[in-house]
Amino acid sequence: MNQLKILNKNEKQEILNKLNKQFGINNIPGIIVKRGEEKLFLFSGNFNEKQIKNLERTVPIEGVGVYFAKLVKEEIRLSIEGTQILKDQINQNIFELNQEQTNQWMKGQELNIKTGKKGFVVMKYKDNFLGCGKASIEKITNFIPKSRRLKN
Repeated sequence: MNQLKILNKNEKQEILNKLNKQFGINNIPGIIVKRGEEKLFLFSGNFNEKQIKNLERTVPIEGVGVYFAKLVKEEIRLSIEGTQILKDQINQNIFELNQEQTNQWMKGQELNIKTGKKGFVVMKYKDNFLGCGKASIEKITNFIPKSRRLKN
């Protein structure tokens, strides 16, 4: 099993720089914990780094905190929770959905829309942040896990 890695100040700053470039995010409220090569968790509890490492040695834990993002090559894809936690800071690469598009999106469907954007975009309906999609020339790819999709 991949060990948890608590990102140091420089590694956290590197993640913040990517989030700022992609979404305009200026602050990450808490400790970033990495599992494997790509999964990022945000922890803002009362444990310090030493206590988290001791906990991992004592009991098998999958993650500490909330899964908030995934590293995908040189980009970061925010999870649904990640977009909700950081919603007050996100100010770029937002795609506003109408009600019909929101229904499609929440059912896990790709949206065949030309956005004029490339890369990860934050999906939003009114005041609700719904995760990230990957915009390309012809569509927005959906990453909502099957277990969280709306059923017909």
